Amino acid sequence: MPNISCGSLCRWEVLWAGKPTKAPSPQARQFSPSIRQISFPTNLLRLEVNSSLLEYYTELDAVILRGVRERPILALYKIPVIDISDLSDSEEEINDVGGLCCMSGGENRHNLGNGYFDRLPYELIQLIVSHLAVPDLCRLAQSCKLFHKHCCDPLQYIQLSLQPYWARLTDASLCHLQSRCTLLQRLNMSWTGNRGAVTAAGFCSFMKACGLSLVCLELSCCHFLTEACLEVIAQMCPNLQELNLASCDRLHPQAFNHIAKLTNLRRLVLHRTKVEQSAMLSILTFCTELRHLNLGSCVMIEDYDVVASMISSRCRSLQSLDLWRSKNLSERGLAELVTGCRLLEELDLGWCSTLQSSSGCFQHLARSLPRLRKLFLTANRTVCDSDLEELAANCNALEHLDILGTRMVNSASLRKLLQSCPQLKLLDVSFCSQIDSRLVQELSGLFPIVSIKKSFTQ
Repeated sequence: MPNISCGSLCRWEVLWAGKPTKAPSPQARQFSPSIRQISFPTNLLRLEVNSSLLEYYTELDAVILRGVRERPILALYKIPVIDISDLSDSEEEINDVGGLCCMSGGENRHNLGNGYFDRLPYELIQLIVSHLAVPDLCRLAQSCKLFHKHCCDPLQYIQLSLQPYWARLTDASLCHLQSRCTLLQRLNMSWTGNRGAVTAAGFCSFMKACGLSLVCLELSCCHFLTEACLEVIAQMCPNLQELNLASCDRLHPQAFNHIAKLTNLRRLVLHRTKVEQSAMLSILTFCTELRHLNLGSCVMIEDYDVVASMISSRCRSLQSLDLWRSKNLSERGLAELVTGCRLLEELDLGWCSTLQSSSGCFQHLARSLPRLRKLFLTANRTVCDSDLEELAANCNALEHLDILGTRMVNSASLRKLLQSCPQLKLLDVSFCSQIDSRLVQELSGLFPIVSIKKSFTQ
């Protein structure tokens, strides 16, 4: 989908869309859809992948775009905009382009009766209406006063996901939703706010009106966020337990200090943000109830060993930890971490190139984490047979193991692991030079409940 913007005009055009299909073979293939012609230039494209039929993650090797350097802008200002900024209680009809609006029944309208709905209990109608998406709620609210009342009931907005409408959400949308979200507990605004559609001021206003009962807030890839936004969240959301700021890479490092005020946090995602070490240490000092923490690819953290030590001493109830691409985590930091956080069930150490198996760090990990269910050692070429043997001996609850890229694991240790871990469901041995497709096929036959992944690009 390319983006078109000019002043206040901002929207996305779909170039191609289709239902997912199974590829005829597991081999790599070229996919060349027929792209719809557009009449405007763009410097921004978005790819959305439907992975519902995949057994594992999507693998894209490259995307090639062909076109001319410039195209004339035709009828730029005549393109109708699909926007849910029309989400209001006015007497307007649904617009022809499918924008979302929500109008009241109006006092001057004749009451024609609601048929059998007048005989149903209020709670039953609420249950029926609860299955509708936000756009359908807005449309149904226009049919009569009865449905308007149900569609605007705050109980319908205890959980609200605006992520599917990321291309249409605006400040006006949030403004019109405020009166309905007074009981809001879980809010997902991930991906929203593209190119000024949602502003920091509009978001802060919404948080001040609807943040008191929030326990979960998903804000992944929300580039409108500023330090003022995080300050408002810290002030207005005292009950917040889950906060996701993944890929909010435009937030100033100073902004993350406000998170330390959210002392009830259980889950915090700071993947690919500019959080600095000082702010992270402050967060860990006060947010001691954390159960799930994601610090993957946080490049501004100077010394991951110091952070690991603080996690070990302050967050002993931690259950999952993502340290993907932690650039300087050493064996010492990992040893301290697993010694203090023995309840860990999920640990991502993918692309942590400073960890060397020869130090015994992975064997110590296996002996220290008996509850371990998921372990990612992606792209660590030093993982060896003795590491797998320790996992087999100590981590019988293991369900998911990723050792992609290692050169030092052979068939014997894999067999031992598969025999010792009856709950294992997924094993990734892609790019493991000693593990060929023939062995994978043999092991898959012996252990049919385990999905063994081997890259077919070799």
